Amino acid sequence: MVQLLATESVAQAVLVISLVAALGITLGSLKVSGLGLGTAGVLFSGLIAGHVLARTGISLNDQVMEFAREFGLILFVYTIGMQVGPGFFASLRKHGLPLNLMAASVVLMGMLVAVALHYLGHLDVPVIVGLFSGGSTNTPSLAAAEQALKNVPGLPPEALTVPAMAYAVAYPFGIIGIILAMVLMRTIFRIDPGAEAELLTRLRERERPALVTMNLEVRNPNLDGLPLARVPSLAGSDVVISRVLRQGGTPALAGADTVIRSGDVLLAVGAASELEALRLIVGTESTLDVQNVPSAITTKRIIVTQSGVLGKTIDELGLRVRLGVNVTRINRAEIEMPPRALPLQFGDNLVIVGEPAAITQAAAELGNSAHRLNHPQIIPVFVGIALGVLAGSWPLTIPGLPAPVELGLAGGPLIVAILLSRLGHIGPLVWHLPIGANVVLREVGIVLFLSCVGIRSGSGFVATVMHGQGLSWMLSGALITVVPLMTVAVVARLVWKLNYASLCGLLAGSMTDPPALAFATAVIGSDAPIVSYATVYPLVMLLRVLAAQVLVLTLAG
Repeated sequence: MVQLLATESVAQAVLVISLVAALGITLGSLKVSGLGLGTAGVLFSGLIAGHVLARTGISLNDQVMEFAREFGLILFVYTIGMQVGPGFFASLRKHGLPLNLMAASVVLMGMLVAVALHYLGHLDVPVIVGLFSGGSTNTPSLAAAEQALKNVPGLPPEALTVPAMAYAVAYPFGIIGIILAMVLMRTIFRIDPGAEAELLTRLRERERPALVTMNLEVRNPNLDGLPLARVPSLAGSDVVISRVLRQGGTPALAGADTVIRSGDVLLAVGAASELEALRLIVGTESTLDVQNVPSAITTKRIIVTQSGVLGKTIDELGLRVRLGVNVTRINRAEIEMPPRALPLQFGDNLVIVGEPAAITQAAAELGNSAHRLNHPQIIPVFVGIALGVLAGSWPLTIPGLPAPVELGLAGGPLIVAILLSRLGHIGPLVWHLPIGANVVLREVGIVLFLSCVGIRSGSGFVATVMHGQGLSWMLSGALITVVPLMTVAVVARLVWKLNYASLCGLLAGSMTDPPALAFATAVIGSDAPIVSYATVYPLVMLLRVLAAQVLVLTLAG
């Protein structure tokens, strides 16, 4: 093993990276008061390894290290894009727009603080972009900064190791600073986290009511002989009439052309408010549950895995007309939604009502393949990565910047993955990664990247912290973290009247920081902060990648 470590080769580099990764993951799993470094522990283990290797005179193959770092970065940002892509554009609409504007303000103010520190504190550009990334605990922005610095003419090679050192110096307070902002807001405004979480839950239940069932008996004589399509308040609503029970008969599947009679019992599925409005027109709620009446009709959950139906609505598929089945609800990302005019996505879970033979045929058309759901297609992964690399290499001219901007290997695959996962499929190619596969690829990618970055920067890290500008870097990083967070947090509470649970999710999301999110959910006692965190995360991730490049181009141009 000693001989292997001393000989520069591919095997040597792989061995060192693997040891650094294992040590770093172990280091990151250690927690103090519930807080830990997480994946960033790999960076610190890499710094230690780089310092030791430099002291012992051992060198690693530069080309192998460069490939491992860049490919790890590509895997990391691509899988992030695949994860956040389906909800990215929805997060910019309705209630997500104010949250995203506030999160974008955190990014912009962080850039302004960084620019001020550059001119007033006389900090070099590589230092500033490293502090900007570390102070916001955002690794992709560090990668984007390093990519952009490579294109700066006249920059000495040793300057490329500085951003990672500055990142490592600023990172610990980056985590602590977010939590400190949450605690200060709670203290200043005398907030009861439990009460705020309960209030937010009630508001969200009103905005996205759960789907329930109601058995309605037709008592209104004006409806006798009318098809369901002509029932007032039913047309245009999200209520689905799945079955009709006639007096003395058995339940039958309902459709728009089904004629109803006085005394019929309708099994309706929808939001409670819409069902109540329908009840006032139809007649009264029946004590008879149609679902419990024996019949040939049954209910089954079917998973959408057939690429040919993706992007189409239930009405466009014509399942009711062709097969005689009703789709009563769609479960997507553990949220139940009415099926009306909702384009299907890979992995949607449909509740279908009909006779067994018809349901079997519907399942065949929709896919219902657990194997396809849990086993990703490999071709789309590499096609997406290739497109991302091409997009990242395309120069973009932005007015006001001295040179064209390239999204690079950090931005190109991220944006392409967001677009492809939102699109869902192109012909037989389906851009869907099961959660397990996504997590594995993402973790492997970030571990490869951080291992190589740490090893490369480790030779000068100790000297910088102990004898150089370590203290001033820490203070500068703290300013980049705290000033934007507290400013936006106060405005969000006073002007937007933002709920504390949403505010904590916003603060954690604006820094793309999972440990801070975990702290918020533990303090509040619910998962409420996760919603706002997920709402702003996609846009913030993209903005921080671009912001790092903009800082390099504007300050070094």
